[in-house]
Amino acid sequence: MVKKLYVGNLPWSVKNDDLAALFTPFGEVVSAMVIMDRMNPTRSKGFGFVEMEEGDAMKAIEAMNGKMVGDNGKERPLTVNEARPLEPRENRGGGNRSYGQNRNQDMMDDMSMTA
Repeated sequence: MVKKLYVGNLPWSVKNDDLAALFTPFGEVVSAMVIMDRMNPTRSKGFGFVEMEEGDAMKAIEAMNGKMVGDNGKERPLTVNEARPLEPRENRGGGNRSYGQNRNQDMMDDMSMTA
């Protein structure tokens, strides 16, 4: 059974191949994906996911969680654990309201409070 691992606190310079190479010593890497920034697609968000067979994944978690990695003398400890399913997000954009939709009503409410 394939397990998906979350790998956090990655250096910005790490690419998919680099991530796979970090985990290859523990077994076959089925996939390795560094999550890239939408606004700057040449820069990672500092985390990624690796898929490995269950036994190899558990060995990798034990060996890699807290391991110091980095470049240019700036090492940082990796966070490696079993990935959790993505939870649904609440709508943080104010609902389905378009800009100014209830503006007149809001203004009327404000005016009635001050009168």
